[in-house]
Amino acid sequence: MAERKLEQRSFLLCLVAVTGLFLLLLKPFFAPVLWACVIAVLFHPMQLRLQRAWGDRPNLIALTTLLACVVLLVIPVLGVLASFLQQGLALYQQIDEGDIQPGQYVDQIRSAFPALQALLDRFGIDMEKLRSAATGAVVASSRFLAQNALAVGQSTFGFFLKLALMLYVAYFLLRDGSRLTTALVDALPLGDERERLLFRKFAEVTRATVKGNLLVAMVQGALGGLIFWILGLPAPLLWGVVMAILSLIPAVGAGLVWLPAAIYLYAVGEWTSATVMLAYGITVIGLADNVLRPILVGRDTKLPDWMVLLSTLGGLAMFGINGFVVGPLIAVLFIAFWQIFSREFNEPTSVSDQQQLASPETAE
Repeated sequence: MAERKLEQRSFLLCLVAVTGLFLLLLKPFFAPVLWACVIAVLFHPMQLRLQRAWGDRPNLIALTTLLACVVLLVIPVLGVLASFLQQGLALYQQIDEGDIQPGQYVDQIRSAFPALQALLDRFGIDMEKLRSAATGAVVASSRFLAQNALAVGQSTFGFFLKLALMLYVAYFLLRDGSRLTTALVDALPLGDERERLLFRKFAEVTRATVKGNLLVAMVQGALGGLIFWILGLPAPLLWGVVMAILSLIPAVGAGLVWLPAAIYLYAVGEWTSATVMLAYGITVIGLADNVLRPILVGRDTKLPDWMVLLSTLGGLAMFGINGFVVGPLIAVLFIAFWQIFSREFNEPTSVSDQQQLASPETAE
């Protein structure tokens, strides 16, 4: 018996070590593998419909689903990304050549709003330092954007290699996903019911987070770029994409772009355009975030708004752009594990507690 326990512990130790090494081996390909899983989850309903229509033809169904993903997602995103980088590089060149001077914008705002200067002096804020910091931030941001645009152009092969890897892995996940899930349920020692619950949570959160956040981002970016174009502001596509990216941050998002733009328009005397921008930002762009995000993200993930915000910010800080998926996913798995623990390891103290713990969906 002692020898058998020693063998089991040694095997488990080797299992953990080999699994850790394998995950370390996959670390450089974290983003392609993550988005391959996201594609497989997002397009799984389409795959099921094709299975009902075409029967048991896994290779053809997986290939057709992947082609739909490329047409609907990959090609449009690549087109927008190329235009975004092009306009970003042009903006940096204008700043570098002196055609655009960010410091002048701060001076115009200061001269247009004397009360702002008095308010800042009251709180001991040096306007010159603020001006220098704003100028440095704009220059650094544009330089970062230009450098990354050049880096993307110079590393085109690496970018498309990772894109091909993502699609390649997604194909096999679409084709063999059900079998892989069943194999993991059989292999993991957490209990089949718990494992299926966790896999279901993973699919629900991934689908809700990606569909919800991306839809909100696209809507807000499109609305923001549209108003910039209508008002004749420069680089509407660039600022539309920036607003789409910033809108991944709940409760803050696109306001970091359209609100300073409205303030600047007031400062230069464009009162009508500024009022239109402010009203449009509050009612149209803000309404898209306040209405769509809770419906598409919070409702399906069963997360409160404050946890969606914190998990998204934490995910973005730890994992970069991939964090808007990973952060809420970790938060939901955290809640799911504690719900399982509460249901199975704590005895109910009353009949109402027994009824609540009997149904995990009620606790959600």
